[in-house]
Amino acid sequence: MVDFSRGLPPAFLSSANASFSRLLAECAPEALPTGRVRESVAGLPIPHGTTILALTFEGGVLMAGDRRATMGNLIAQRDLEKVNFADEYSAVAFAGTVGTAMDMVRLFQFELEHYEKIEERRLSLDGKARRLASLVQDNLGAAMQGLVVVPLFAGYDLDRGVGRIYSFDVTGGPYEMADFHSDGSGSPYARGSLKKLYRPGMSQDDAVIAAVQALYDAADDDSATGGPDLTRRIYPSIAVVTEDGYRRLSEDEVRTVAEAVVAARHDSPNGPIAPVR
Repeated sequence: MVDFSRGLPPAFLSSANASFSRLLAECAPEALPTGRVRESVAGLPIPHGTTILALTFEGGVLMAGDRRATMGNLIAQRDLEKVNFADEYSAVAFAGTVGTAMDMVRLFQFELEHYEKIEERRLSLDGKARRLASLVQDNLGAAMQGLVVVPLFAGYDLDRGVGRIYSFDVTGGPYEMADFHSDGSGSPYARGSLKKLYRPGMSQDDAVIAAVQALYDAADDDSATGGPDLTRRIYPSIAVVTEDGYRRLSEDEVRTVAEAVVAARHDSPNGPIAPVR
């Protein structure tokens, strides 16, 4: 804990550091996720989040995720929220070690808010991606011990007027992805589904349908990915970011699409077929 008995530390009185994570590293390193990793956790039963995806549409970008967390061959949680608000014009989702990922997401949210307060302006979308990349890089030591986190970041670029998507590797490398991307254990199947269903300039409604279809395909082939659970009323998490800002789709909105997708699969178990030409 930071000792305030002699007043605020100098770092708190300086406007030179617009990075919240660097402020913590200087004043309270034990509060950082990486500061709490003390020994190897390889092989321990730790919950992991699975499939997340993002795709652009006309006027914005969509981010979605299934709700399942696994612990080895067990289902650790059925209603995990992997899609999160980052700031007014961006969203972040995660696959990997749940506890570490949730800490990283909270730290990223504070990082963006801290920068805006200190600098009195928003970071560019590229700048936000680089800040998240720095947090992933800081987690490399924990990743080597088994606490791997792979985030997915997407937002609306106010300067370009388009939605953009960024993926990351465990070393913190940020990569801008064109059109769509997916991460997590079910990502090969979700990405294959999106290759079939995605088209440039698609509407937001069509993007929502494509996302639910892709997560259904991922769940169909990957046991760690959870499909729509109509019995328990557990549906994918979906958020969109446009020039109007971040919006989380309501449960009723997602339920309507999920029920239609499941009903259609009774007649076509493999989902919609893309045209050859």
